[in-house]
Amino acid sequence: MELRHLRYLIAVAEHGSFSAAARRLHVAQSAISEQLSDLEYEIGVPLFTRSSRKTSLTPAGEHFVEEARRVLAGAERAIEVARRANRGEIGSLRIGFFAGSVGVNFPRLIRSFRKQHPGVQLSLVEMTSTRQWQALVKGDIDVGFTRRIEPEFRTDLVSELIRHDPIFAMLPKNHPAVPGPIDLRDLAGEPFVLSSRETSPAVFDKVIELCSEAGFSPRIASISTVWSSVALMVQAGEGVSLLPLNEQQLRTRDLAFCPLTSKNAFVDFVVTWSPRHDSDLNRSVRKLALTRASGPRTPLL
Repeated sequence: MELRHLRYLIAVAEHGSFSAAARRLHVAQSAISEQLSDLEYEIGVPLFTRSSRKTSLTPAGEHFVEEARRVLAGAERAIEVARRANRGEIGSLRIGFFAGSVGVNFPRLIRSFRKQHPGVQLSLVEMTSTRQWQALVKGDIDVGFTRRIEPEFRTDLVSELIRHDPIFAMLPKNHPAVPGPIDLRDLAGEPFVLSSRETSPAVFDKVIELCSEAGFSPRIASISTVWSSVALMVQAGEGVSLLPLNEQQLRTRDLAFCPLTSKNAFVDFVVTWSPRHDSDLNRSVRKLALTRASGPRTPLL
Protein backbone atom coordinates (compact mmCIF):
# COMPACT_ATOMS: atom_id res chain seq x y z
CA MET A 1 0.00 0.00 0.00
CA GLU A 2 1.29 3.44 -0.96
CA LEU A 3 0.04 6.96 -0.39
CA ARG A 4 -1.17 7.21 -3.98
CA HIS A 5 -3.60 4.37 -3.30
CA LEU A 6 -5.13 6.44 -0.51
CA ARG A 7 -5.29 9.56 -2.68
CA TYR A 8 -7.08 7.66 -5.45
CA LEU A 9 -9.47 6.13 -2.94
CA ILE A 10 -10.41 9.49 -1.42
CA ALA A 11 -10.82 11.12 -4.85
CA VAL A 12 -13.24 8.39 -6.00
CA ALA A 13 -15.15 8.64 -2.72
CA GLU A 14 -15.48 12.42 -3.02
CA HIS A 15 -16.36 12.55 -6.75
CA GLY A 16 -18.55 9.47 -6.91
CA SER A 17 -16.94 7.84 -9.93
CA PHE A 18 -13.66 6.64 -11.31
CA SER A 19 -13.91 8.89 -14.36
CA ALA A 20 -14.50 12.05 -12.30
CA ALA A 21 -11.62 11.15 -9.98
CA ALA A 22 -9.37 10.56 -13.00
CA ARG A 23 -10.18 13.99 -14.42
CA ARG A 24 -9.55 15.61 -11.03
CA LEU A 25 -6.19 13.90 -10.57
CA HIS A 26 -5.13 14.07 -14.24
CA VAL A 27 -4.59 10.31 -14.22
CA ALA A 28 -5.92 7.68 -16.61
CA GLN A 29 -9.17 6.11 -15.39
CA SER A 30 -7.78 2.65 -16.00
CA ALA A 31 -4.82 3.41 -13.73
CA ILE A 32 -7.10 4.43 -10.86
CA SER A 33 -9.33 1.40 -11.33
CA GLU A 34 -6.34 -0.94 -11.41
CA GLN A 35 -4.68 0.61 -8.36
CA LEU A 36 -7.85 0.47 -6.25
CA SER A 37 -8.50 -3.12 -7.27
CA ASP A 38 -4.99 -3.94 -6.07
CA LEU A 39 -5.74 -2.13 -2.79
CA GLU A 40 -8.94 -4.13 -2.23
CA TYR A 41 -7.05 -7.34 -2.97
CA GLU A 42 -4.27 -6.40 -0.57
CA ILE A 43 -6.53 -5.67 2.39
CA GLY A 44 -9.03 -8.42 1.50
CA VAL A 45 -12.09 -6.19 1.83
CA PRO A 46 -14.32 -4.64 -0.88
CA LEU A 47 -14.24 -0.86 -0.59
CA PHE A 48 -16.64 0.11 -3.40
CA THR A 49 -19.98 -0.90 -4.77
CA ARG A 50 -19.65 -0.36 -8.51
CA SER A 51 -22.50 0.33 -10.93
CA SER A 52 -22.84 1.91 -14.33
CA ARG A 53 -24.22 5.09 -12.81
CA LYS A 54 -22.26 5.60 -9.61
CA THR A 55 -19.49 4.18 -7.51
CA SER A 56 -20.24 4.24 -3.78
CA LEU A 57 -18.36 3.16 -0.70
CA THR A 58 -19.17 -0.01 1.17
CA PRO A 59 -19.53 0.34 4.98
CA ALA A 60 -15.98 -0.97 5.29
CA GLY A 61 -14.88 1.52 2.65
CA GLU A 62 -16.42 4.42 4.56
CA HIS A 63 -14.40 3.56 7.67
CA PHE A 64 -11.30 3.00 5.59
CA VAL A 65 -11.60 6.43 3.93
CA GLU A 66 -11.80 8.14 7.33
CA GLU A 67 -8.52 6.52 8.36
CA ALA A 68 -7.00 7.23 4.94
CA ARG A 69 -7.69 10.94 5.38
CA ARG A 70 -5.93 10.87 8.75
CA VAL A 71 -2.94 9.07 7.22
CA LEU A 72 -2.62 11.60 4.39
CA ALA A 73 -2.98 14.51 6.81
CA GLY A 74 -0.25 12.97 8.95
CA ALA A 75 1.98 12.58 5.90
CA GLU A 76 1.45 16.24 4.99
CA ARG A 77 2.30 17.27 8.54
CA ALA A 78 5.46 15.15 8.41
CA ILE A 79 6.52 16.85 5.17
CA GLU A 80 5.92 20.30 6.64
CA VAL A 81 7.81 19.41 9.82
CA ALA A 82 10.76 18.24 7.73
CA ARG A 83 10.72 21.45 5.71
CA ARG A 84 10.52 23.63 8.81
CA ALA A 85 13.36 21.69 10.41
CA ASN A 86 15.42 22.17 7.25
CA ARG A 87 14.78 25.93 7.51
CA GLY A 88 15.88 25.91 11.15
CA GLU A 89 12.42 26.83 12.43
CA ILE A 90 11.97 23.83 14.74
CA GLY A 91 14.14 21.26 16.46
CA SER A 92 16.40 21.31 19.47
CA LEU A 93 19.74 22.96 20.19
CA ARG A 94 22.03 22.30 23.16
CA ILE A 95 24.43 25.13 23.93
CA GLY A 96 27.42 24.79 26.21
CA PHE A 97 28.75 27.89 27.94
CA PHE A 98 31.27 28.85 30.59
CA ALA A 99 29.83 31.49 32.93
CA GLY A 100 33.24 32.98 33.65
CA SER A 101 33.80 33.88 30.01
CA VAL A 102 30.52 34.52 28.19
CA GLY A 103 30.08 38.11 29.45
CA VAL A 104 26.96 40.25 29.61
CA ASN A 105 26.05 39.90 25.92
CA PHE A 106 25.38 36.16 26.16
CA PRO A 107 21.89 36.48 27.71
CA ARG A 108 20.96 38.99 24.99
CA LEU A 109 22.16 36.54 22.35
CA ILE A 110 20.01 33.75 23.79
CA ARG A 111 16.92 36.00 24.01
CA SER A 112 17.39 37.06 20.39
CA PHE A 113 17.78 33.48 19.23
CA ARG A 114 14.63 32.41 21.07
CA LYS A 115 12.72 35.30 19.51
CA GLN A 116 13.90 34.41 16.01
CA HIS A 117 13.33 30.65 16.49
CA PRO A 118 10.29 30.28 18.79
CA GLY A 119 9.75 26.66 17.70
CA VAL A 120 13.24 25.53 18.74
CA GLN A 121 13.75 23.79 22.09
CA LEU A 122 16.86 25.46 23.48
CA SER A 123 18.92 23.95 26.31
CA LEU A 124 21.77 25.77 28.06
CA VAL A 125 24.43 23.69 29.81
CA GLU A 126 27.15 25.30 31.92
CA MET A 127 30.46 23.52 31.37
CA THR A 128 34.14 24.22 31.69
CA SER A 129 36.11 24.59 28.47
CA THR A 130 37.49 21.05 28.57
CA ARG A 131 34.09 19.49 29.23
CA GLN A 132 32.59 21.47 26.35
CA TRP A 133 35.18 20.15 23.92
CA GLN A 134 34.56 16.60 25.07
CA ALA A 135 30.77 17.01 24.85
CA LEU A 136 31.01 18.50 21.35
CA VAL A 137 33.07 15.56 20.10
CA LYS A 138 30.55 13.09 21.58
CA GLY A 139 27.55 15.04 20.28
CA ASP A 140 26.20 15.71 23.80
CA ILE A 141 25.99 19.43 22.99
CA ASP A 142 25.68 21.12 19.59
CA VAL A 143 27.64 24.34 19.99
CA GLY A 144 29.92 25.76 22.67
CA PHE A 145 30.90 29.25 23.77
CA THR A 146 34.30 28.87 25.32
CA ARG A 147 38.02 29.53 25.08
CA ARG A 148 40.13 28.58 22.08
CA ILE A 149 40.36 24.81 21.76
CA GLU A 150 43.43 22.83 22.72
CA PRO A 151 45.49 21.12 19.96
CA GLU A 152 44.31 17.61 20.91
CA PHE A 153 40.74 18.55 19.92
CA ARG A 154 41.54 20.49 16.74
CA THR A 155 41.13 17.50 14.44
CA ASP A 156 37.53 17.05 15.65
CA LEU A 157 36.35 20.61 16.31
CA VAL A 158 36.27 23.95 14.54
CA SER A 159 36.20 27.37 16.21
CA GLU A 160 35.55 30.89 15.09
CA LEU A 161 36.74 33.92 16.97
CA ILE A 162 34.12 36.08 18.66
CA ARG A 163 36.43 38.45 20.54
CA HIS A 164 39.74 38.92 22.32
CA ASP A 165 39.25 39.15 26.10
CA PRO A 166 41.92 41.35 27.73
CA ILE A 167 43.69 39.94 30.77
CA PHE A 168 43.86 42.23 33.78
CA ALA A 169 45.72 42.03 37.04
CA MET A 170 43.33 41.39 39.91
CA LEU A 171 44.71 43.09 43.04
CA PRO A 172 43.48 44.21 46.43
CA LYS A 173 42.44 47.86 46.14
CA ASN A 174 45.18 48.93 48.55
CA HIS A 175 47.93 47.31 46.47
CA PRO A 176 50.68 49.85 45.58
CA ALA A 177 50.45 49.01 41.85
CA VAL A 178 46.82 50.19 41.64
CA PRO A 179 45.51 51.68 39.35
CA GLY A 180 48.08 50.57 36.77
CA PRO A 181 48.77 49.98 33.92
CA ILE A 182 51.03 47.28 35.28
CA ASP A 183 54.27 45.92 33.94
CA LEU A 184 54.22 42.26 34.96
CA ARG A 185 57.85 42.47 36.01
CA ASP A 186 56.65 44.56 38.94
CA LEU A 187 54.62 41.57 40.21
CA ALA A 188 57.46 39.05 39.94
CA GLY A 189 57.87 38.82 43.71
CA GLU A 190 54.16 38.40 44.45
CA PRO A 191 52.39 35.11 45.22
CA PHE A 192 49.83 34.26 42.53
CA VAL A 193 46.33 32.81 42.80
CA LEU A 194 45.49 31.11 39.50
CA SER A 195 42.48 29.59 37.85
CA SER A 196 43.18 25.89 37.38
CA ARG A 197 44.38 24.51 34.08
CA GLU A 198 41.81 21.72 34.30
CA THR A 199 39.03 24.32 34.33
CA SER A 200 40.42 26.70 31.73
CA PRO A 201 43.69 25.62 30.12
CA ALA A 202 43.75 28.61 27.76
CA VAL A 203 43.77 31.11 30.64
CA PHE A 204 46.25 29.16 32.75
CA ASP A 205 48.66 28.76 29.84
CA LYS A 206 48.35 32.43 28.90
CA VAL A 207 49.24 33.51 32.45
CA ILE A 208 52.32 31.30 32.45
CA GLU A 209 53.26 32.64 29.01
CA LEU A 210 52.89 36.29 30.06
CA CYS A 211 54.97 35.77 33.18
CA SER A 212 57.63 33.95 31.15
CA GLU A 213 57.76 36.85 28.69
CA ALA A 214 58.25 39.15 31.69
CA GLY A 215 61.23 37.06 32.79
CA PHE A 216 59.90 35.03 35.72
CA SER A 217 57.85 31.98 36.69
CA PRO A 218 54.89 32.83 38.92
CA ARG A 219 55.10 31.66 42.52
CA ILE A 220 51.72 29.92 42.77
CA ALA A 221 50.19 30.25 46.22
CA SER A 222 46.83 28.70 45.36
CA ILE A 223 44.78 27.34 42.45
CA SER A 224 40.99 27.42 42.18
CA THR A 225 38.50 25.94 39.76
CA VAL A 226 36.08 28.92 39.82
CA TRP A 227 36.56 32.66 39.36
CA SER A 228 34.69 33.57 42.56
CA SER A 229 37.13 31.56 44.66
CA VAL A 230 40.10 33.26 42.99
CA ALA A 231 38.55 36.63 43.79
CA LEU A 232 37.91 35.59 47.39
CA MET A 233 41.52 34.54 47.91
CA VAL A 234 42.85 37.76 46.40
CA GLN A 235 40.54 39.72 48.68
CA ALA A 236 41.87 37.71 51.62
CA GLY A 237 45.46 38.68 50.77
CA GLU A 238 46.58 35.27 49.52
CA GLY A 239 48.14 36.78 46.41
CA VAL A 240 47.42 38.53 43.10
CA SER A 241 45.85 37.07 40.00
CA LEU A 242 45.66 37.47 36.24
CA LEU A 243 42.28 36.84 34.64
CA PRO A 244 40.21 37.88 31.63
CA LEU A 245 37.87 40.69 32.57
CA ASN A 246 34.14 40.98 32.03
CA GLU A 247 31.69 43.58 33.25
CA GLN A 248 30.26 41.44 36.03
CA GLN A 249 33.67 41.25 37.70
CA LEU A 250 34.03 45.01 37.92
CA ARG A 251 31.37 45.08 40.64
CA THR A 252 33.43 42.94 43.02
CA ARG A 253 34.15 44.89 46.20
CA ASP A 254 37.65 45.44 47.57
CA LEU A 255 39.31 44.44 44.31
CA ALA A 256 41.04 46.50 41.63
CA PHE A 257 41.37 45.40 38.00
CA CYS A 258 44.44 46.90 36.40
CA PRO A 259 45.38 46.70 32.71
CA LEU A 260 48.70 45.19 31.72
CA THR A 261 51.27 46.87 29.51
CA SER A 262 51.86 43.70 27.48
CA LYS A 263 50.22 43.83 24.03
CA ASN A 264 49.81 40.06 24.20
CA ALA A 265 47.64 40.15 27.33
CA PHE A 266 44.43 38.61 26.00
CA VAL A 267 42.77 35.24 25.44
CA ASP A 268 40.36 34.27 22.68
CA PHE A 269 36.65 33.74 23.25
CA VAL A 270 35.23 31.52 20.52
CA VAL A 271 32.18 29.68 19.31
CA THR A 272 33.05 26.02 18.76
CA TRP A 273 31.32 23.10 17.04
CA SER A 274 31.90 19.68 15.56
CA PRO A 275 31.59 19.44 11.75
CA ARG A 276 30.28 15.88 12.23
CA HIS A 277 27.30 17.19 14.23
CA ASP A 278 26.67 20.46 12.40
CA SER A 279 23.17 21.66 11.46
CA ASP A 280 21.20 24.65 10.22
CA LEU A 281 20.36 25.54 13.82
CA ASN A 282 24.04 25.46 14.73
CA ARG A 283 24.81 27.77 11.85
CA SER A 284 21.97 30.11 12.83
CA VAL A 285 23.17 30.64 16.40
CA ARG A 286 26.77 31.01 15.26
CA LYS A 287 25.79 33.59 12.67
CA LEU A 288 23.84 35.53 15.27
CA ALA A 289 26.74 35.42 17.73
CA LEU A 290 29.25 36.60 15.14
CA THR A 291 26.93 39.34 13.91
CA ARG A 292 26.65 40.69 17.44
CA ALA A 293 30.37 40.33 18.21
CA SER A 294 32.55 43.42 18.19
CA GLY A 295 36.06 43.56 16.77
CA PRO A 296 37.74 41.54 14.01
CA ARG A 297 36.74 37.93 13.43
CA THR A 298 38.81 35.24 11.76
CA PRO A 299 38.39 31.45 11.45
CA LEU A 300 40.31 29.39 13.99
CA LEU A 301 41.24 25.83 13.11
